[in-house]
Amino acid sequence: MIKIISIWVLLLASMSSAWAEPGDYGFWKTLSNLVSPESANNPVNDAQAQGMYPLTKDDPNFNDDFNPADYDNWQKVDVPASTGAICGNGSPYKFFVSRVPDSNNTVFYFEGGGACWDYESCSGQAGIRGARNPNGIPDNYVQNINLLDFSNSANLATAAVSPLIYTHHPYNQFKTGEWNMVYVPYCTGDIYVGDKTEVYEDPTGQNPDLVWHHNGLRNVQAVVSWVKNNLHKPKQMLAAGCSAGSIGALLNYSKLAEDMSSQYSYLIDDSGPVYLAPLDSNDKDTYPSSPLHREVLSSWTTFDPNDTSSENPINMLANITPGFDRNVLASLYSGLSAKFPSARLGITHFLADGNFSSYSYERFHEDIYNDPDAESRLNKLRALWQKDTKDNLLPLLDATNNWAYYMPLYRDFNESHCTTILDLEYGEIAEQGLVLRDFLNNVVNYQGGAPMRAVETDPQSDYDNNHNWFYDLVGGLL
Repeated sequence: MIKIISIWVLLLASMSSAWAEPGDYGFWKTLSNLVSPESANNPVNDAQAQGMYPLTKDDPNFNDDFNPADYDNWQKVDVPASTGAICGNGSPYKFFVSRVPDSNNTVFYFEGGGACWDYESCSGQAGIRGARNPNGIPDNYVQNINLLDFSNSANLATAAVSPLIYTHHPYNQFKTGEWNMVYVPYCTGDIYVGDKTEVYEDPTGQNPDLVWHHNGLRNVQAVVSWVKNNLHKPKQMLAAGCSAGSIGALLNYSKLAEDMSSQYSYLIDDSGPVYLAPLDSNDKDTYPSSPLHREVLSSWTTFDPNDTSSENPINMLANITPGFDRNVLASLYSGLSAKFPSARLGITHFLADGNFSSYSYERFHEDIYNDPDAESRLNKLRALWQKDTKDNLLPLLDATNNWAYYMPLYRDFNESHCTTILDLEYGEIAEQGLVLRDFLNNVVNYQGGAPMRAVETDPQSDYDNNHNWFYDLVGGLL
């Protein structure tokens, strides 16, 4: 009965032309899709099935467990091993899709989580700071996003992850939550850009060596291949995520946007910046993120600066993104802007982020790592983070025509990490009269317009009245 009512509400909504955007269907087309689901019209072609990290054509003999007529419900999608997709521990990779009948617009949401490059962080011993899903992906992983089922606290982070995809958010739903949604799970510890198998030894000698597949890039290609082979080409496409998911969306956007070739394409990079940090520089004072960049490339890829032809993620980006400098990962910002001049690209993070800043600096800056005082350590992390933002990010974005940025100061939840998770509250820049939704509306906007560029300078207001009971509830469950 509930399903029938929701369908009629959907049909009535589709009749309102005032709400329609490119990619949205009217009443009769929506009704037709309910009777006969729309088929794919942009499958992987011969050219896309070749080259570095190719897409894969549809295998009609493989059962992916997807029902095209099951709308408004999260479905698990299995992918064949022939795509090269696999989780870090060697288990099969899978992802999740929620399809709607009244639009072909589509969100690719890259799941956030930690990162890993040693036994402790890849095995799961490091907790939330290490690899997400070190034991693989459960079949029912995201079912509670729509069902409002908070009984399983282990999956609460997926249920409350973001109004960008949380269709039934009680008070902060964003329009992309009504689009087709592709949830890309994270199980490789490599920000979706790895392509290397490593063997990590247990430093205690008590457990066998850990064979870990940093396979994120091939997993993304498997997801994109399936979407192209099974769903209608989206008129509007958003790639988004927070933390590891946001930097995954950023690093995969050049190939993803090219392969999907949507008329309107958007990127929201939430709290996963790539700061200016030349790989050949040892100047940690000027480029605080340079040790991190070298570490992750060594652990997750076979990149060799003297080899420009071998298949690895950096060479692939250089091949498909004119202007991308293999020695400067942050050159990707200008490269994407030049390659996709009509795309709307946005980046956001809190200036007081205490999470990604820890990944970026704590292990690589001795004065922070060896500081026994937690508050002093956090202040040092924030100082470097804000220096990197001011000196090694904003000038790169300002030099482009279509990068928007939105940098509030602080939120008393999740270590001020990720502006677009849980809800859209407390991400305001009060001195400019802006809230986070203003930024999202500016980026995900087919009508165009100047990119929003806002950075908070008030050092105190965000620390006042910056919390509510819902944050306590979710924090306690997590």
